[in-house]
Amino acid sequence: MNLQNTKLFISAGEIRQFPSHPVPQIALSGRSNVGKSSLINTVLARKSLARVSGAPGKTITINFYDVDGKLFLVDLPGYGFAKRPPADKAKWSALTDGFFTANKNIDRLALVLQLIDLKVGPTADDVMMLRYLAEAELPFAVIATKADKLNKTERAAALARLADHPDIPTDTPIIPFSSLKGEGKEEVWRIISRFTGVKA
Repeated sequence: MNLQNTKLFISAGEIRQFPSHPVPQIALSGRSNVGKSSLINTVLARKSLARVSGAPGKTITINFYDVDGKLFLVDLPGYGFAKRPPADKAKWSALTDGFFTANKNIDRLALVLQLIDLKVGPTADDVMMLRYLAEAELPFAVIATKADKLNKTERAAALARLADHPDIPTDTPIIPFSSLKGEGKEEVWRIISRFTGVKA
């Protein structure tokens, strides 16, 4: 697969804009500022394909990245940003909920990458999302971002807490990730390949 042949296909602000291409989709879910844009740039070996926002909670679109015509990386808007106006929160909720419940192509969703800040651990919003994914029986993996911010002992303890978390099933892949060091990039592609059959 040619990762250089990747582009932002559409920033969808409405459900009707979701693309209907017959390719697998990998959705990225997580709170604002957890590192979704950084992960996209890292796994696609691009510096600024996905904009890393200095103002968390700014994006209220679902961004579909076309990866060599073989799959879509779907960047869901970040949740949990307290300073967002109520109208924006309502729009986020309707759009994100629509992706899962009113999406004509939901059968093409192969996997959700649930990003959780390894240092912070699962927030209340993260737990709500984890429970939703489990109840909806959507396959997901946990990407433990910003892993470089912890020392060896802290990291081991934080990963153990994730592995023992009641809302993360025991067979859920948990991948430590650092966009700064590139750690976890290959593991992310391995899990994507496992669920889509598409090789990086």
